[in-house]
Amino acid sequence: MADLGIDLGTANTVVCHADEGILFDEPSVLLLRGTRARRGRIMAIGREASELIGRAPAGFTAMRPLHDGVIVDLETAQLYLQAVLRRIARRPWLRGRGRVVIGVPSGATTLERRALLEAADEAGMSGTTVLDESIAGAVGCGIDPLERRVHMVVDVGGGTAEATAFCFGGVVASRSCRVAGDEMTVAVHQHLREHHQLAVGEQAVEEVKVQAGFDAEPSLVVHGRDIGSGRPRLETIPVAEITEVLRPITDTIVRTLVGCLEDLPPQAAGDVLADGILMFGGAALTSGFDQSLERAFGLPVKRAENPLTCVAEGAARCLRSPGVLEAYGRT
Repeated sequence: MADLGIDLGTANTVVCHADEGILFDEPSVLLLRGTRARRGRIMAIGREASELIGRAPAGFTAMRPLHDGVIVDLETAQLYLQAVLRRIARRPWLRGRGRVVIGVPSGATTLERRALLEAADEAGMSGTTVLDESIAGAVGCGIDPLERRVHMVVDVGGGTAEATAFCFGGVVASRSCRVAGDEMTVAVHQHLREHHQLAVGEQAVEEVKVQAGFDAEPSLVVHGRDIGSGRPRLETIPVAEITEVLRPITDTIVRTLVGCLEDLPPQAAGDVLADGILMFGGAALTSGFDQSLERAFGLPVKRAENPLTCVAEGAARCLRSPGVLEAYGRT
C-alpha cells in the first residue's frame, strides 16, 4: 500500500493513490452474513453491498460504518476499512506500507477523531493522519491553505455540512451542522410516500435527489411500490416539486453556514469577497443549493470541478506537502 488519501464519508468512500489517482469510489456500505460485525462474515462492500439494501435475504445485514460523518461502531468501521484495503491492495504484504491521510469533519470531537485513528490502526493502516475535510477538499481543488490570504470553502456531505475559512496554516472561522444530504434523502422519501402513496427504496430516492440537480427535463420518472395495492408503479414527479421538498433543509443548512462569514474579521471578509466561496461534497449537487448559498452569503459560490472526489485527492496531495499536514493534521 503506497501513500493514500481517503475520504471516508457517510454516503461514499473515495480512496486516492498519490500517483495513480482514484482507486476506489463506492458507497460506504458493508454487507454481512449475520447481524453483528463481531460475529458476521463480510460478503460485499461498496456498490455490490449497496445494491442489496432493501433486497438482502434473511440472515444478511447491510450496514453503514459512519453516521453524520463519524464512526458510531468501531468494529464495523474496522471491518469495512480492512475490506477496502483488501480491495485496493490484494497482496497482504502491501497493505501495511505507506502513509494514509483520512478526511474528518471539521466539527468532529476529539473522541470521534481518536475512534477513526483507532479503527484505521486496527485495520492495518500504519502512519495514519486525520485532516479536516474542508482543508483536504481545498487542496484537491488547487488552493494552498498556507497562503497569507483567507479562503472559504463549503463542504456538504451526506452527514455534515460545514463552512470553513482558513489562512496561513490555521482556521480563521468555522461553522458546522449535522444536517445534510441524508436528511434531504429522508425528506424526499417521506414526501413520495405521503403525497404520492409510493414506497421507494433508498437507492432510488438518492437517484431522484441527484437527478433533480442535473436533469434538464422538467420532470422525473420514479419507480416504486404502490402503498395501496402493493404493486410496482411508475410516477412522474416535477423537478420543481422535489426542489420545494428540499428547500426547508437547505435553508436550515444555509442559516448555519452563513454564520461563518459573520465571524470573519473585516480584512478576511475582503479576501473572501474577492475570491468567492468554493463548494464541494455530494449534497452540493442538489438542485438549487448553490443559488441558496449565493443569496444568503451575498457572494459568488463556485462548485468544485470534482465535488465528489476532491477531498480524497487533496488528502493524497497533502502527503507531498508536509507543511500542510504539520499545520492542520492530527495523528
